[in-house]
Amino acid sequence: MAPSDTRTQLLDVAERLFAERGYRGTSIRAVTDLAGANLAAVGYHFGSKADLLAAVARRAIAPITAAQSAGLDRLLARTPDPSVADLVEAFAGPMFDGMPAGDEGGARTSRLIVTILSDPAEETRAWPGPDEDAVRERFVAAFRRALPGLPPEELWFRMRGILAVTAVDRVDLYNRRPSDGPPPAADAARRWAITFLAAAVSAPPTGT
Repeated sequence: MAPSDTRTQLLDVAERLFAERGYRGTSIRAVTDLAGANLAAVGYHFGSKADLLAAVARRAIAPITAAQSAGLDRLLARTPDPSVADLVEAFAGPMFDGMPAGDEGGARTSRLIVTILSDPAEETRAWPGPDEDAVRERFVAAFRRALPGLPPEELWFRMRGILAVTAVDRVDLYNRRPSDGPPPAADAARRWAITFLAAAVSAPPTGT
């Protein structure tokens, strides 16, 4: 197996295992065994298990991050103060577009996002790099302008809620059984979620 192929295979296997088992439940040996690589391959290509998780997360989420950034650019080109609904659309829309219902890759990314949000391991919160941090801070700044009375901690709680609702919905649709009835139209869940999330994010600060 060529070095580049080994790296890709390690990423593919690790993405599935991290999503299924969490950070602590995924061992380097399990990754290398399933990838058909030697035990030292993770250290050679990534450095550590935490670095492997970071590489997995960045690879999976990079297209979504790029689309979020582009959407925010388009919004700000139209107006310096977009509405909350438009900001939610720009933030959540790329997750629906990048993780279409029924798509195995999209479901895997969705499960990975759920793991990142819910896994207690500190490493699952340390993976973002400068690109991810920059996009997050741009959205935080835009939401703060749109919701000036909302405390920063509550704003970030609501933004995490956007991520959680979207990821769980994508996983649920992928796991849908025939007995559950026909799935919603292709864009219906996207519209429902953005309407719901815009209302939730726009709610008055708690306790006021």
